[in-house]
Amino acid sequence: MSSATENATGARDALIALRAEVGKAVVGNDAAVTGLILALLCRGHVLLEGVPGVAKTLLVRALAAALDLETTRVQFTPDLMPGDVTGSIVYDAHSGEFSFREGPVFTNLLLADEINRTPPKTQSSLLEAMEERQVSIDGKSRPLPDPFIVIATQNPVEYEGTYPLPEAQLDRFLLKLTMPTPSREDEIGILLRHAQGFDPRNLAAVGLKSVAGASELAAAREAVARVTVGPEVIAYVVDLCRATRQLPSVRIGVSPRGATALLAVTRAWAWLAGRDYATPDDVKALARPALRHRLDVRPEAELEGVTADGVLDRVLASVPVPR
Repeated sequence: MSSATENATGARDALIALRAEVGKAVVGNDAAVTGLILALLCRGHVLLEGVPGVAKTLLVRALAAALDLETTRVQFTPDLMPGDVTGSIVYDAHSGEFSFREGPVFTNLLLADEINRTPPKTQSSLLEAMEERQVSIDGKSRPLPDPFIVIATQNPVEYEGTYPLPEAQLDRFLLKLTMPTPSREDEIGILLRHAQGFDPRNLAAVGLKSVAGASELAAAREAVARVTVGPEVIAYVVDLCRATRQLPSVRIGVSPRGATALLAVTRAWAWLAGRDYATPDDVKALARPALRHRLDVRPEAELEGVTADGVLDRVLASVPVPR
């Protein structure tokens, strides 16, 4: 067995262990945990959506604790300024010189809590850093660390005092993961943990430890890049995305950037499953999280109950699957 293969196998084992480690603090939500791992493999950013109290922040904190990476959390508020995120030039009275003070964006894993609570100017400063992986202050570009991943949370039901992300900015997120309310069994499990003394503010008490770091991520990304994708699978990705642009209920369908995002997470999913090739079933499994935020459903269709996930269900059912 070659060293590259051994490194890839070790990296896969570490990421599978990462999923189990997060489960020590978060009950259920396996799909969201897997989605975050896929984003790490693809160097992509994640929009995490769910009603209050479904453990969005706890999930990200648990992921950060299980990763040997630098993490920062920013609570987005209406008075947050762009410099509070990216950093700013400050005057040092002792030296008599101006210097750059790094903002919280200079980290590996940034939790942007309630991103839709801050004005568009501050949102755009973060989204620019996400896209360019650098910030420009005082005419100088400063690269961000590698890896650099943003996990942004937002509340889907509370719109008063919020600033919804425009479609062009939503398109910069690799995945949009939804966290539903837990099932009855999972909710019983959550309460049992709390009855036994679980404190979400003290993750170390549940034995959560780091099981993966930058070296495992680097080896995993190299392995993902070697996953082969047949021409029929690529054509299936394109056909799915093109089909969203032809529906009367959709104002704006999935862009070519969305197609490349779906292809990227498909390869990562296949590798995580232990294969070096991707299948149409991999594409179908990732279509909703990779594409739902890239669809703009017409307002009149929304009034009739049409949703982005409903549109994707229809597309997945109508586009022929290659065999």
